Amino acid sequence: MTTGEDELHSPDEDPYAMALRPDRGPVFLRLIDGRRIPMPVHRWHERPTAADTTVLERCVGPVLDVGCGPGRLCRALLSRGVFALGVDVAPRAVALTTALGGLAIRRSVFDRLPAERGWQTVLLIDGNIGIGGDPRGLLRRCRGLLAPSGRLVVEVDPQDVEELCTARLEDPHGHSGPLFPWARLGSRALRTAAEDLALRMTEQWTSGRRCFATLTRQGH
Repeated sequence: MTTGEDELHSPDEDPYAMALRPDRGPVFLRLIDGRRIPMPVHRWHERPTAADTTVLERCVGPVLDVGCGPGRLCRALLSRGVFALGVDVAPRAVALTTALGGLAIRRSVFDRLPAERGWQTVLLIDGNIGIGGDPRGLLRRCRGLLAPSGRLVVEVDPQDVEELCTARLEDPHGHSGPLFPWARLGSRALRTAAEDLALRMTEQWTSGRRCFATLTRQGH
């Protein structure tokens, strides 16, 4: 890594990519109102947890892992014989995923992607429902990626929250990156957003402190 890439507040690096170094240490999401929320960076670099396994068990291939990070989920799926592709905007995320045996491409979920309308499972895990700060827009896009009988598996906030916000990533010393749009959604808000897009919540479950839901097209 270059010196510039090693600085948390580097202006040349995507804010999400700043959290991807395994040795980075704690990284926080600092909201503009002053709240500081810890990011699960350690989880991104470890083997799938028991909660992750509940997600993996619900995946039918082919699977698209949106915001895959270092690729722990898509790599685990491949090891189970389930085809999975990660997509991430950060070059470091794609490099880590492929170096560790996974498959990933560098692209935004809002860009043209392979197999449009052909994915049986699309994953939005680790808070990735917040990508772009527009959950309805993100859900609409993911709905367009699904096969007619496909499913969207979403990790939701354990709190009953619907929050569109502006945030930055911050290290324990207060060094921070640029502002970016983000969102937090609990299960009730996700259900409402889904219904607006002709999606229905077919399952909800918790594992430890983490909460998940599965969405499908209405009629499936």
